[in-house]
Amino acid sequence: MIIDFHVHAFDERISEKAISKLEATSDFKAFNRGTIKETIDCFDKWGVDKGVLLTIATKPSQQRTINDWAFNQASDRIIPFGSVHPDAEDVFEELERIKSMGLKGIKFHPDYQEFFIDDEKMFPIYKKCAELGLIVVFHAGFDPLSPDIIHAVPEASARAFKAVPDMTMVLAHLGGMNLFDDVEKNLVGLEGNLYFDTAFINNSIDKSQLERIIKNHGADRILLASDSPWHEASGEIALIKSLGISDEDKELILHKNAERLLGL
Repeated sequence: MIIDFHVHAFDERISEKAISKLEATSDFKAFNRGTIKETIDCFDKWGVDKGVLLTIATKPSQQRTINDWAFNQASDRIIPFGSVHPDAEDVFEELERIKSMGLKGIKFHPDYQEFFIDDEKMFPIYKKCAELGLIVVFHAGFDPLSPDIIHAVPEASARAFKAVPDMTMVLAHLGGMNLFDDVEKNLVGLEGNLYFDTAFINNSIDKSQLERIIKNHGADRILLASDSPWHEASGEIALIKSLGISDEDKELILHKNAERLLGL
């Protein structure tokens, strides 16, 4: 069993436009055009059994439409999460609706949604997620949209987690893309439901540092992830399998941690 905890896709009516815009922003070529069908075809190619679909409401007006679409993508291969925009007047009501729809979590992207992860205005939203038992995934670290202002640096992520310790927090990109030394300094080893995913880290981190982070944070709090369609999951899978960690720890990362979090 392989579960990819970080996958993006779009309504096929807008997928080409969305992917093209993101390619222009990042100067990075996607591996597919962002449809659900193409995503599942890639799963088959990469040996992925299930993927967590992460959506982003970049405007308050988008959140209900996006969540309805995400809900309708649920299948034996796709596990959709919802999204809320921090500035939406009905953010708490929408979180309640996400829970009632059976979605298991939400995704925040501080750069695209223009907030700092440790902004106190966010804490009531985090607390509501914790009360509802929703997993909260954050983009963390560098993003080409905002290269000079990073909205979720490891030190700030640690402050946010400590402010709402009941929240199940998943920090994408191993806690902070391109900020792995700061991840080790500020996040690794913090107690509680603080997880890192491996999205987009293949070829971005030294294997010895990755092994050290896994050892010191705990393999039971690391989640396999690709960031599809920007990275092929086969790369992250091969990276995890190549590490000098136990087979048991590899199984935790490849699927068992995700199964536990998602209640599969």
